[in-house]
Amino acid sequence: MNIKTILLMGMLTTMIFACQPHSVSYASYDEYPVYEGKWEEMTYTPLHTSFALWAPTAQQVKVLVYETGQGGSAKRMVDMEPAEDGMWRTSVEGDLKGCFYTFNVRINDVWQGDTPGLWAKAVGVNGNRAAIIDMKETDPADWENDRRPTAKSLQDAIIYEMHLRDFTTDSTGGMKYRGKYLALTEDTTHTWMGEHTGLAHLKELGVTHVQLMPVFDFASIDESHPERTQYNWGYDPKNYNVPEGSYATDPYNPQVRIREFKQMIQALHNAGIRVIMDVVYNHTFTVQGSVFERTVPGYFYRKDAKGNFANGSGCGNETASERAMMRRFIVESVCYWAKEYHIDGFRFDLMGLHDAETMRAVRHALDRIDPAIFICGEGWAASVPSLSPDLLAMKENVNKMPGIAVFRDEFRDSLRGPFGNDKKGAFLIGRPNHEQGVRFGISGGTCPLTPNDSCTGSPQQFISYVSCHDDLCLTDRLKATLPGASVQELGSLQKLAATALLTSQGVPFLFAGDEFLRTRQGKPNPYNLPDEVNAIRWNDKALHRDVFDYYRGLIAMRKGHPAFRMGDAALIREHLEFIPVPASSVVAFRLKGNPCGDAWLNTIVVLNARTEAVKVNIPEGKYWVVCQNGKVDLVLGLGTITGNQLQVAPRSATIIHQ
Repeated sequence: MNIKTILLMGMLTTMIFACQPHSVSYASYDEYPVYEGKWEEMTYTPLHTSFALWAPTAQQVKVLVYETGQGGSAKRMVDMEPAEDGMWRTSVEGDLKGCFYTFNVRINDVWQGDTPGLWAKAVGVNGNRAAIIDMKETDPADWENDRRPTAKSLQDAIIYEMHLRDFTTDSTGGMKYRGKYLALTEDTTHTWMGEHTGLAHLKELGVTHVQLMPVFDFASIDESHPERTQYNWGYDPKNYNVPEGSYATDPYNPQVRIREFKQMIQALHNAGIRVIMDVVYNHTFTVQGSVFERTVPGYFYRKDAKGNFANGSGCGNETASERAMMRRFIVESVCYWAKEYHIDGFRFDLMGLHDAETMRAVRHALDRIDPAIFICGEGWAASVPSLSPDLLAMKENVNKMPGIAVFRDEFRDSLRGPFGNDKKGAFLIGRPNHEQGVRFGISGGTCPLTPNDSCTGSPQQFISYVSCHDDLCLTDRLKATLPGASVQELGSLQKLAATALLTSQGVPFLFAGDEFLRTRQGKPNPYNLPDEVNAIRWNDKALHRDVFDYYRGLIAMRKGHPAFRMGDAALIREHLEFIPVPASSVVAFRLKGNPCGDAWLNTIVVLNARTEAVKVNIPEGKYWVVCQNGKVDLVLGLGTITGNQLQVAPRSATIIHQ
């Protein structure tokens, strides 16, 4: 080979490489372009389907079209063209309805791997490929007339948390579609003894909101093998904007999971119940292979000072909500669920990992849809976050996030005992020095724990709870802190806890099954344990009917009497006064006058956690008794008392009014 040939080949090689697109790099994430147009990754029409992907660091992007949701090779691979603000676009002619697609991004000469995209709204089995469908065809009959049940105020909410499978899988519940979305459309199910179950149980109980544990598409369940014993809570996000397939009757058909999810929402709405969705934007199931990392590596996650992925979630990563496109993704995702699926509220898992500005943006966006959409979250992180606490949506910063409620573990721990020590009890089992924490909860956070504490700006921002899916459920916790307690004692303590929650000025939150002494066999974190541990046993409702009736009575009382849900800190400070008590482990309070036009006058509530009766001095007068000795009767009442002293039985609550 002569020197001219060598020089010519070198020049040709240089020209070829010079024509190849190169990956785009930026000095910092703040310099990444922010796309401000309509963020849709797939738009279908019978004539053509348009694809778009925000991938500002890519040197090449392809969209691959498949005939099936899994297996087989792509029938078409189409190059996308760079467009404005980091977007890539293409359009494919012809009717692609029923096909599936993925994106693949090339960065620094490395193909990142197939992904259904950030905005997949329909997917095939296991969510590995997005589906091309006409969303209008997923609407059930009369969906256009589905309306959110009336909610005058956030303060009126009574929230009931459930795991869909837990609530519907027990064979004694009489549901045809056990463990599926459609189980919550069956409104006349019952046990062989005639006890209402499922949706009928919710209507009988009287709660206003159901909070569903994760029902977006999550990674831990293999949808292609429903015959296997598989269980998970679902806090392992895969595709944020499409329902989970394992709860559908056919996970292979992309339309089925969407339609059945909507049918579930429709049935709950028809029953007068709003739906809160548990959302987990703070982390993903994995980093490598996630839709975020395969699209724009590094951008959607925080890293620590050493360059490792930050782990404030305790799950291996934490998302970077403070970055413009991640913030936009979170805001538009919840709005999508609110509009397309008519979701009525959102519970943010580990909300303390999100920046407060993002949460304010969420509230502002949802207000434009319906100001009564409920937003709440855990005001903490699992471990130390990588952002300054002052910037985060922690419970300490609740006053910076109007219209957003936080779970108050101070009230929970004052009632049942501290997190992390299951055997240590508190107020409910008669341990002294927890009364102030109970009073803090009763006031909805408007009464500080100590003189130096800041008060909650609004009781609407205070979630009053004693148990939830995390940690031991209440019956198991009481068994751990009071070994050897009889069933009768457990029922009495459960009723006492319910009274504290449902007379609190905060927003009461109940965990499914607590109303009839649910147990999970003492397992504190059974996120992946089988139905034998997690499922609600509907036969327990008949066994503990007195506890259920007590819960139901308190719920009816709260709904019927606005004095228990004033919703305003100034009103609470004006009308709520704590009454001196003769001993520890007793809390008493009076709602002076008839706040908010209540039909009851000077309502008094006494919580006695002692093992002996107590006498509490009260203002002189004649009172009607509506709650006493573990019973609630709002219709006929439980008698009257006259004088200036009230005797309250051991381990019970009494409620009276003039």
